[in-house]
Amino acid sequence: MSQASFASETTSGYAPPTVTQFSVFLDNRVGKLHELLRMFEHAPVRIVAISVHDASDHAVVRLITTSAHETRLLLSRHQMPCSEVNVLVVELTKGHSLERLCLYLLGAELNIRFAYPIMDCPSHAPTVALAVDDATLAGQILRRKEFRLLTENELSHPM
Repeated sequence: MSQASFASETTSGYAPPTVTQFSVFLDNRVGKLHELLRMFEHAPVRIVAISVHDASDHAVVRLITTSAHETRLLLSRHQMPCSEVNVLVVELTKGHSLERLCLYLLGAELNIRFAYPIMDCPSHAPTVALAVDDATLAGQILRRKEFRLLTENELSHPM
């Protein structure tokens, strides 16, 4: 087996835990965010993180929920235009700060495209969602540095 083939298998053989983030596209009008949030009021899924990015004619609402499958169904049923991307959800604890996280990713020349806090995490520790250039490499680095990466299942169940 060639070294390039081995490296490729090693990289693809380890996938860090990721969580699905939904980017929902809304008209930038009063009440649209409220309408979106109301859809989740009686759904079998809850929002654990939200980030709103405003533009002149539209808004992009990034959501992480306790069930990507249920969220996909809910958004489809309400014909909400959206896209999905996998993000890393990283717990920050003593010695595993946001500054350290950034330093380790900088050392690997990985760009953080965006980040925002998780507001409902069972561990009650500060937790952040990260979209990075290469989630597999970032996950490997952060795990090696003993950061805890959370799964969707860990977000939906108390610890």
